[in-house]
Amino acid sequence: MALVELIMPKMGESIMEATILTWLKKPGDKIEADESVLEVATDKVDTEVPSTHGGILKEILAKEGEVVKVGKAIAIITTDATDTKVPVAPAAEVKQVPSAEVKVAAPALATNGTNHAHATDYKSSTRFYSPLVKNIAKEEKIAVAELETISGSGADGRVTKKDILSYVQHRKLGQSISIGRSSAAPLVPASINSGDEIIQMDRMRKMIAERMVDSKRISPHVTSFVEADVTNIFFWRSKVKGEFQRREGDALTFTPIFMEAIVLAIKDYPMINIQVDGDRIIKKKEINIGMAVALPSGNLIVPVIKNADQYNLSGLAKAVNDLVKRARENKLKPDDLAGGTYTMSNVGTFGNVMGTPIIMQPQVGILAIGAIQKKPAVIETPYGDAIAIRHKMFLSHSYDHRVVDGALGGSFVRRVADYLEKFDINRSI
Repeated sequence: MALVELIMPKMGESIMEATILTWLKKPGDKIEADESVLEVATDKVDTEVPSTHGGILKEILAKEGEVVKVGKAIAIITTDATDTKVPVAPAAEVKQVPSAEVKVAAPALATNGTNHAHATDYKSSTRFYSPLVKNIAKEEKIAVAELETISGSGADGRVTKKDILSYVQHRKLGQSISIGRSSAAPLVPASINSGDEIIQMDRMRKMIAERMVDSKRISPHVTSFVEADVTNIFFWRSKVKGEFQRREGDALTFTPIFMEAIVLAIKDYPMINIQVDGDRIIKKKEINIGMAVALPSGNLIVPVIKNADQYNLSGLAKAVNDLVKRARENKLKPDDLAGGTYTMSNVGTFGNVMGTPIIMQPQVGILAIGAIQKKPAVIETPYGDAIAIRHKMFLSHSYDHRVVDGALGGSFVRRVADYLEKFDINRSI
């Protein structure tokens, strides 16, 4: 018999830690290789972690609710030492425990000066801290674990002098603050009366709330609106969706059609496909389109179609359907949510005619698609103007006014509408 450590796997390039949600097995349970052992949550997605070996779960090293860094041991598994053909999950690493007597200590989360000599040894942290930030943290006896909870406003999320000084100030006052929002207005207490129901936010809702507030704090939002005539698209889709369903086994929604127009407009206006890093503008080579998906829980998630410009319309339809399905079944992987360069949100699915969406940081633009409505409109004919019933919808483009001015933001959404209005009704899919 041999003992191996089950390691917290790497679940994406930017994922450095995960929170243990639920252990699906308990000590003494038999585990098959690749069988799910626990559920974890990252700042991007909830997912299951499979076992790298078959055997018996000997010991759990990380409790539910605990935040564990990638590469740390979370459990000990007793395996058959002679079994050398056990499949290993590609996402995780396995470390052989050299001794039969395994002693793996969980990291000590000392705060407020407890075990200060070790607590302020920032070499153990995987995050970068400037010497100034480290000195302030040491003087204030801020432990490593506590320091790592501070969300930075600097490049790549680095903690700045302003961030840590604000944290220290509120810490001394004993106030509960929303970390990383030094400029946020003080919260106004809610009034609670008899009969009111108190609902605790779940983890995802807390995350959404924090990111929305951060985005409004970071980016001065401006929104431009355009009304587009999508009559040709409406009737073309009605004509081909049945054939597409029979041939591909998939539904043809409006989303991939709208996404195709956005991709074409980004190619015409590449300065919409940028990110801001301090005083630098990063012009992105890839066009990765995120799409907001409403979950059965009422929360929102934004999976990303990578290199959307390399798909034809049929490919976009399949990619959209796949991500939406997996999002609603809680089967997305962290990489499915990473790398977006521009986002779209179809508020029309809720019957809304328009919206003012909030930018997904560090992107600089997001487009909301409104409901398609029948409207009387003036159209030009060879015999003069006439009034006809047309299918129209509003496009709402919110953009970061630090780097996108009205001319660019307005021209971009107008170009998206142009591509939709010039849609070829004779095209095949």
